[in-house]
Amino acid sequence: MKLNDYIDHTLLKPTALVTDIEKLCKEAIDYQFAAVCVPPNFVKKARGFLGNSSVKLATVIGFPFGYSAVEAKLAEVVLAIVDGANELDVVANISAIKNGDWQYLANELNHILPIIQGKGKTIKVIIESGVLTDDEIIKCCELYGVAGIDYLKTSTGYAEKGATIEAVTLFKKHLPSNVQIKASGGIRDYAFAKQLVDAGATRLGCSASIAIVNGDHADKINGY
Repeated sequence: MKLNDYIDHTLLKPTALVTDIEKLCKEAIDYQFAAVCVPPNFVKKARGFLGNSSVKLATVIGFPFGYSAVEAKLAEVVLAIVDGANELDVVANISAIKNGDWQYLANELNHILPIIQGKGKTIKVIIESGVLTDDEIIKCCELYGVAGIDYLKTSTGYAEKGATIEAVTLFKKHLPSNVQIKASGGIRDYAFAKQLVDAGATRLGCSASIAIVNGDHADKINGY
């Protein structure tokens, strides 16, 4: 299985340099990855590095903990779109999920979703499945599935537990067919990446992307 079409080639470290982002974009073009995912402050630079290539440009909103005010997330969304992002990976307010405040989460999404989709951009909502119960994951699937987001995403990569086959399987079972699944967090080799795709993931957030598509283990690579 060729996995390059599934991969968001990702670099979200706070220590990233412009040269690192340039390298990331070049690799994404060379390997024909689906997208690059970069920090918000590098979106404009990455847009230039990608040029007229078919590689999509993604960035993160409310990253990595999701507890930014809705107004702050809105400001990030607008700036990301102005700077040239095609796809926005929005971290849901994880604290609200853990406290069962579904009204807050619905209000947050109702403010953000129309702006992103109104501009023809893609929204991926990150729920940090590794710190949630199955019941919380199912409720997220119901809330965000009905709202019509483009992707539900497993993880930021910053929690103690990243993507799992179990989480992707649960997403697949409880999401409507029009909502796709992005798995991210700790994906470092081809075998695990393929298992996630087989379970239902249609995008993979990875920093070990080249090792993955080459079918190599990347135990020594710091993953996303």
